[in-house]
Amino acid sequence: MTETHSDALVFFGATGDLAYKKIFPALQAMVKRGALAVPVIGVAKAGWNLDQLKDRAKDSLEKHGGLDAAAWERLSSLLRYVDGDYADPATFAAVRKELGGAQHPAHYLAIPPSLFEKVVDQLMHSGSAKGARMIVEKPFGHDLASAQELNQILLRAFPERSIFRIDHYLAKDPVQSMVSFRFANSFLEPLWNRDHIDSVQITMAESFGVQGRGAFYDQTGAMRDVIQNHLFQLMCNLAMESPARRDSESIRDEKVKVLKAISPIGPGNLVRGQFRGYQDEPGVAKGSRTETFAALRLEIASWRWAGVPFYIRAGKNLPETCTEVMTRFKRPPMTKFSEGEMPQNYIRFRISPDSTIAMGVSVAVAGDDARRHPTELVASSEPYPEDMEPYERVLTDALIGDSSIFARQDYVEEAWRIVDPVLRDGTPVHPYEVHSWGPPEAMKLAPPGGWVDPLLGACIPAGA
Repeated sequence: MTETHSDALVFFGATGDLAYKKIFPALQAMVKRGALAVPVIGVAKAGWNLDQLKDRAKDSLEKHGGLDAAAWERLSSLLRYVDGDYADPATFAAVRKELGGAQHPAHYLAIPPSLFEKVVDQLMHSGSAKGARMIVEKPFGHDLASAQELNQILLRAFPERSIFRIDHYLAKDPVQSMVSFRFANSFLEPLWNRDHIDSVQITMAESFGVQGRGAFYDQTGAMRDVIQNHLFQLMCNLAMESPARRDSESIRDEKVKVLKAISPIGPGNLVRGQFRGYQDEPGVAKGSRTETFAALRLEIASWRWAGVPFYIRAGKNLPETCTEVMTRFKRPPMTKFSEGEMPQNYIRFRISPDSTIAMGVSVAVAGDDARRHPTELVASSEPYPEDMEPYERVLTDALIGDSSIFARQDYVEEAWRIVDPVLRDGTPVHPYEVHSWGPPEAMKLAPPGGWVDPLLGACIPAGA
């Protein structure tokens, strides 16, 4: 079925930080590519007028996107502005007026989730929800109950097929390249299962702290901020079966099946940490037990993956800023060609700061065919930044109705189901030194052969 292209974009929170840093640059890029030619109606309560919004947008492009004179002229002609309170019906009457003859607008909530219900109800009562799409930013709740409540609010006015929950991580080119590599290469399929793979580990390391966002982060933590969403999405891309069809629902069906095969995390499969000095950050509560590091172990009880452990860790103030997946293969049996401790074969996907797909193999030492040394075969290595920035991709896809890279209701709720028990139980939070690889306790949860620390510039990851 061919989807209808949205004939207007309404974005709430037009004067906010997200709009300034990400949305306006994305809109200009869309105009340049010919992907945006519909009215763009900004909505906020700032006491502004349209000229002030345009000044803000232009300053955003000069600071964050690089102003393109021709594209800016076209984008400026598309911009509209409504100033008003989200609880005031008059605000939404003004939005309806600006929409004019648009029958299929896309409403983008770049606002805190606490305001969703007000906006959704007002859109419904003003008639602007009919035939429309709804685009929402994460977080999709802070636990299972709040996610279910949020989903019910959205579903009051919009059918599930019209709801687009943004996880911008899925829009990154290296993430898409990883999925393509999995399913476009037939040699990989016979190996990509419990018979050949020993373990899978995913690391998302950040070398910086909370960067002045202490008040926000202290209500969130590593589990909610990146693991339950971004890193679970990476795991599902690695573990899912090939979709029966290429449509978005078939793809999302396979991701949900992965999560359904995972039991809730128990306390013995999680280590939480907090970097020293975190409680001195502005906005962070004294005595806070919010984790800035988490490492966990999961198993996927499916035919393909039964018995293969998946390890995930993420943290702030670690030695590097890097996101990487390491899939280790089982060692070969002992033969005359594999005497002693053989390095494990692996496939390595680096998501950021560069994009790399590499395979770890063993080759003979010259003059001694019984001795081996590890080397990497690099299948692909691309610099950053990406050809299309994530926000440009997600907004483009939402306007055309392609939901492949958006989270569906059942996916969101299954992801929360997995992490909910340990979020409630209050597992210990262990201190760790700034620019270390987390608390020493994380080593107790290490994969077979140890964690692979993705040191930047290293050809062979340590421990491979």
